[in-house]
Amino acid sequence: MLHRPRRSVLYMPGANQRALEKARTLAADCLVLDLEDAVAPAMKVTARQQIAAAIASGGYGQRELVVRINGLDSDWAQEDIRMVADSAADALCMPKVETAAQVQQVAALLDGAGADASMAIWVMIETPPGVLNAQAIAAAHPRVKVLVMGTSDLAKELRVPHTPGREGLQPALGLCVLAARANGLDILDGVYLDLDDEPGYVASCEQGRTLGFDGKTLIHPKQVAAANAVFSPDALQLDRAGRIIEAWREADAEGKAVVLVDGKLVEILHVEEARRLLAIAEAIAMVDAE
Repeated sequence: MLHRPRRSVLYMPGANQRALEKARTLAADCLVLDLEDAVAPAMKVTARQQIAAAIASGGYGQRELVVRINGLDSDWAQEDIRMVADSAADALCMPKVETAAQVQQVAALLDGAGADASMAIWVMIETPPGVLNAQAIAAAHPRVKVLVMGTSDLAKELRVPHTPGREGLQPALGLCVLAARANGLDILDGVYLDLDDEPGYVASCEQGRTLGFDGKTLIHPKQVAAANAVFSPDALQLDRAGRIIEAWREADAEGKAVVLVDGKLVEILHVEEARRLLAIAEAIAMVDAE
């Protein structure tokens, strides 16, 4: 897929065998099989083995498979990286990234372990140094494809409350969106922790979309449907995109440099965005048709 949907990105604990099996039936675009926060120290090795077996056995369809490893300073990171490199995972997710050097270290370890050249690195931005170094981190290596906001840890580090509008987080969120876009990367919004607050969760998804995020990380399967809906182009957007492209095609054939659609001036930048929306919708349709 030229545009891979990442509307809903669900964390699944690697130590929970049933969760790994259930993930094959969920409508999430991406699954982050977790070796870090969701796994107790005594279960780290077991979780690693279970994730390796789950990926090897397949059955996940077109869902993007990502493995979140333990931190580089932990006792488990080296073996985590070797396991991911030897697997058919689409990407490795690094937690609490603060420098470009950390990314380059993991990329070198993946290379040394024989990882396929297509294996991506996702980097989590969860601390003030990570935010301030987001541009360097995003540009650290060609394997880096996605930035992931770890808003729970970031709020703690910044000493800001979890307000509905996330006022205290918005400067950091904006900087990271800029870093992602400057480097041609996708960027994912952080999790919403209150599973009983559906209106608040939907509002958080809508805010994330407005801020420029491509999708949202999730902690429970019940959150998948709303994320998919909010981060999908709607019918009105797709209709307008189609009309923009058609109007531009006609104007170009007539040698015109500008065109109006619904009374608004359309330039090539609007055509490019219209094409992007239609490509995303096509990719979503492929995933949803499974």
